[in-house]
Amino acid sequence: MSSFHAQQPVRTLVTGAGGFTGRYLVDNLRERGHTVIETFAGRDEEQTPTRLRLDITSPENCRHVIEAARPDYIVHLAAISFVGHDDPLDFYRVNVLGTLNLLEACAATGHTPRKALIASSANVYGNVTSDAIDESFPLTPVNHYAASKAAMETMVHTWFDRLPILIVRPFNYTGRGQASNFLVPKIVEHFARREPSIELGNIDIARDFSDVRYVVRAYEALLNSDATGETVNVCTGRPYTLREILSAASDLTGHKLQVNINPAFVRQTDVKVLAGSPAKLRALVPEVQAIPFMDTLRWMLAA
Repeated sequence: MSSFHAQQPVRTLVTGAGGFTGRYLVDNLRERGHTVIETFAGRDEEQTPTRLRLDITSPENCRHVIEAARPDYIVHLAAISFVGHDDPLDFYRVNVLGTLNLLEACAATGHTPRKALIASSANVYGNVTSDAIDESFPLTPVNHYAASKAAMETMVHTWFDRLPILIVRPFNYTGRGQASNFLVPKIVEHFARREPSIELGNIDIARDFSDVRYVVRAYEALLNSDATGETVNVCTGRPYTLREILSAASDLTGHKLQVNINPAFVRQTDVKVLAGSPAKLRALVPEVQAIPFMDTLRWMLAA
C-alpha cells in the first residue's frame, strides 16, 4: 500500500454482501484495509454511508448507488443462485439485466472503477465430461441458472473495452453458514445432529468443492492483480463424490448415516463430474493456496 492509500482508504462496493459469499468477502476485505460499501435488497433496514439499499433490477437505483459510493472497486455477487428457484424469469432479470444495470450505471455516472469483479459460475460449462475444465471450454448450460450466467458473461464481454472487468467462474464451494438446501451443509447438519438417515439424489456425482475462505481470498487477490478483460476459473482441480464426502464425515464423527436415494432429487440435467483447471488462477495469483476439502469438512462439522 502506498502512503497515498494510507490517507485514502480503498472503497469497495460489494453487491450481494449479505449472502453466504458476501459475508466472508466483506470480512476479508475489511481485514485488508478496504472501506466496504455493502448493498442489501431488503426494505426494512436503515441505510448508512456503508450500507446501501440496491434493487439490482432498477437502472435508476443502480445509478443512485454508484453515484453515492463512487467505489474504487466493485465486486458483483448479487444473483439468484439456487438452481431450483421457481421463477425462471427471475434468473434473467437479476443475473443478466441486473448486471447490465450496474455497468450502465458506471457509464451513466461517468465513473470508472479500478476494477469490477463479476461472479459468474462454472455451471456455464454444462455437462462436460472432464476433470480439468479450463476457461477455453465452450459454454453449454443445461438449466436456467447456468443459461442466465452464460448470457450475462456474453453481455459483459461487450463492456471489456469500456470498463476494467474480470469475470470469475467459481466451481462449487462451501463452508460454515451456507444454506442447508446446498448439499454439503445438508450432509454436515445430518451428521452434526446424528440423524439416523438422509435423503439424497445421485451420490456418485463428483464436484470440485472449494472452501469459501479460499474463494474470497482468490477474489481479493484478483482485485489486486493486473488482470482485466479476462475470465478465470476459481477451483481446486480435485473432485469429490458425495459418496466420498459421506464416508469422510462418517470417519470424522464416528456416526453412521443410512442414505436413502430419493428419485425426486435426481435431476436429469445433473452434471456428472464438474472439476475445473485452476492453472490460470494459479498463474495470476500464485500466493492464494487452496484449502484441502477434508479441512473444510472438519471446520464445518466443528461448528
